[in-house]
Amino acid sequence: TLTFEKGEPVAIDGERYGPVDMLSKLNHLGGEHGIGRVDLVENRFVGMKSRGVYETPGVTILMAAHRALESITMDREVMRLRDSLGTKFAESVYYGFWFAPEFEILRSMIDQTQETVNGDVRLKLYKGNTIVTGRRSPNTLYRERVVTFEDDAGAYDQHDAEGFIKLQALRLRLRNME
Repeated sequence: TLTFEKGEPVAIDGERYGPVDMLSKLNHLGGEHGIGRVDLVENRFVGMKSRGVYETPGVTILMAAHRALESITMDREVMRLRDSLGTKFAESVYYGFWFAPEFEILRSMIDQTQETVNGDVRLKLYKGNTIVTGRRSPNTLYRERVVTFEDDAGAYDQHDAEGFIKLQALRLRLRNME
């Protein structure tokens, strides 16, 4: 089980770790299960392509757990915005622009998205796979009673979907009108 506070990993199975020790521990655990080997061709800053083979078991585990926790704590549109900025963020780090003004702005936005990413993610590591087996958060946006579409305490009326579907289809109907 990994515990996160404001998007930062802070504990493994209830035991708190600093960043270096945590990554070391996860590298060891993930390495035992063959997790995190990546073989890719990438674009270098100067424009050439190069092949890289990386072993990142700890980061692979952290990313799986972090994404699982974000899936219940982040608003859909905030997550989409964060995802749209991910490539620029990664490029800035890769190219060494850690202290560039645009990176500071990106970092500030990313930090804000992580304010509610608090909780625990239970994982199973097995034969190269990081399997999420559970997640919980005091900031969860997941409400089981609402998604049942049955007894949702009045949060959702299925008849509302009719108008929504018609509006979503309007552009397609207009496109096919003569």
